Amino acid sequence: MAKKSRNEARLRRHRRVRKKIFGTQERPRMNVFRSTSEIYVQVIDDHSGTTLVSASSIDKVTRPKMKGLNKIDQARIVGEEVAKRALDKGITKIVMDRGGFIYAGRVKALAEGARKSGLVF
Repeated sequence: MAKKSRNEARLRRHRRVRKKIFGTQERPRMNVFRSTSEIYVQVIDDHSGTTLVSASSIDKVTRPKMKGLNKIDQARIVGEEVAKRALDKGITKIVMDRGGFIYAGRVKALAEGARKSGLVF
């Protein structure tokens, strides 16, 4: 039996989590994807299948702020930015979907940044 790659294991965890987490109009799902160098986040209404708000570390608005920061600080800024955009659209409560990633490091920093800026989850 061949050993599963880290990404296959993450996708398995993500599928397991997605069985329980579902974003609605009132409380959309905040999905996080973390690559080796960047971090991306989307606020999704699963009922209609649409992305309501998104932000990333390569965004036009956030990119200039990333200069000279470590990845955790970059993730915190992305979390603050997605919260600001969500609040502008009237979204105050969300469901966190960590995407199969461990809730530590950059994922945790992103969540804390979003909470600090006013999102409730």
